Amino acid sequence: MGDILPPDSLSDLPQSIVESILMRLPIRDAVKTSILSSKWRYKWTMLPELVFDDECVALSNDRVLVENSLVKFITRALFLHQGPIHKFQLSISYLESCSDIDQWLLFLSRNDIKELVLVLGEGEWYRVPSCLFSCKKLTLLELFRCEFDPPCTFEGFLCLRSLNLHHVLVAPEAIESLISSCPLLESLALSYFDSLELNIRAPNLKYLCLEGEFKDIFLENTPLLVSISVAMYMTDDIAEHFEQSSSCNFIKFLGGVPLLERLIGHIYFTKYLSIGDDPGKLPVTYSHLKTVELYQVSFEDRKEILVVLRLITNCPNLKELQISGSSNAMAFIEAPEYVLLEKEYPTDCTFERLTLVKMTEMSGVPYEMEFIKFLLANSPVLETLSITPCIYVKDGRLDMLIELVRFRRASAVAEIIFNQDSSHGVM
Repeated sequence: MGDILPPDSLSDLPQSIVESILMRLPIRDAVKTSILSSKWRYKWTMLPELVFDDECVALSNDRVLVENSLVKFITRALFLHQGPIHKFQLSISYLESCSDIDQWLLFLSRNDIKELVLVLGEGEWYRVPSCLFSCKKLTLLELFRCEFDPPCTFEGFLCLRSLNLHHVLVAPEAIESLISSCPLLESLALSYFDSLELNIRAPNLKYLCLEGEFKDIFLENTPLLVSISVAMYMTDDIAEHFEQSSSCNFIKFLGGVPLLERLIGHIYFTKYLSIGDDPGKLPVTYSHLKTVELYQVSFEDRKEILVVLRLITNCPNLKELQISGSSNAMAFIEAPEYVLLEKEYPTDCTFERLTLVKMTEMSGVPYEMEFIKFLLANSPVLETLSITPCIYVKDGRLDMLIELVRFRRASAVAEIIFNQDSSHGVM
């Protein structure tokens, strides 16, 4: 009796399961499944998501050979593709700007593309063709090392929800126009821009990440923001521009974000917020803000300390606070006198939900210790205060420890963890 062949269960899988399998494979492996059976021969050509990365081609010392092989592979994949392409990701360090990418984008603009990611290698920056701006169904756009100039007829990406621009050459006014012409925009990331003055109007924006040299940032219409991360680089020109400013940067940046839940401010952020006239009483209470991270705060700068105070005392539900000092504080250690800020600290402030405080790069200067004293005295549920001195403070560490022990603690369970080198001291 002859052998009975088992049914070809692999070929009889539902299309949804086949698609799920193929989408979990690198694109080159997905293409190879065409040899499984006649039914699988063109299954991969109906994938709605195409991701091309450095694994798409065998590596070689001949860069030109690698690039030509990649171009042929991607062109053929698009030529054979059937149906809509909802996501196209090109993240290849071996591929530089070339005319073939223009043709790919033109093809994609006619195939209902929804998510587009272009991350190219070193070399000449890629100038995005105008056909990109006819992709009306885009929901996500990420460009790296690209250059673009929206045509005058461009009316915006009406479906776009996420916009990431990294190392992108574009006129400042074009950025503002692009942002404001995306009414559904929820996530915005801009990095490595030079001397940019930015006015953001995005009523549905929830997540904002900025990194670069910013002369000015005005969150004019961003009432739904829940998360902000900012890293600002300072040049002499920008520093001079700051010094000449009289408008209150604190209000321009944080005055209209009542729903904020997480704030991360990297280098020069508190310096930026301290520029301008004293805002007095803030127009908003940050009732949802639970996590605040502020890096390289200059505790020798009275205005920066007041910025930190003004911020955290307007966060009734703050749970985690992390602050790192600035190495500039070392110069302040030698100062013969300083003016206490006791009158600036509110007497009726209580951090009802603050459980964790991390202070790093501490120099032990009076303003730092005064700030720590204030936190300990007004945080009744505090569980951990972690303090890490900066590497330049050695002889003064014992003095810091002694002073910390003397501070009154509102929380009976609060631990002070003093980190030095690899050891930890708990008090």
